[in-house]
Amino acid sequence: MSPNLTYVIVVGVLVAAGVTLLLERSLTRVLMGVILLGNGANMLLLTGGRAGGPPIVGSTPQEEMSDPLPQAMILTAIVITLGMTAFLLALAYRSWHLNGHDEVQDDVEDRRIMDLADRDEVPDDDVDGDDDEETPTEDDRRLSATAKGGRTG
Repeated sequence: MSPNLTYVIVVGVLVAAGVTLLLERSLTRVLMGVILLGNGANMLLLTGGRAGGPPIVGSTPQEEMSDPLPQAMILTAIVITLGMTAFLLALAYRSWHLNGHDEVQDDVEDRRIMDLADRDEVPDDDVDGDDDEETPTEDDRRLSATAKGGRTG
């Protein structure tokens, strides 16, 4: 039995939209991405099963029974998606409560790597082997304080 083309297109759209939303900075959009990706995975598992009667011995001949494995996998995927949704919802709520927004911020190392990429140069310790520390800038100090739990104003 070949899968229905409509199911395949719906799975592709759900997975593509879910991955696109997962790449965003807002936890609300990441949450929506996880939900769409979970639903896409459920639809994919649904298309893998054989259609037929209920898989109960005695009520349906064995050759006409549907495959119960995709059904069990879909139930497991639903539970995993529900757990991830609850966790991300708690993270988004906590971020909103503390910061007034739910965007994920860069940490100090991400900022340093972005600055190096902007200047298009290699760090000094990788070129000549010296372990000289750069003097931290005001932005580095503020990001470090934020990463340690302090607030900046």
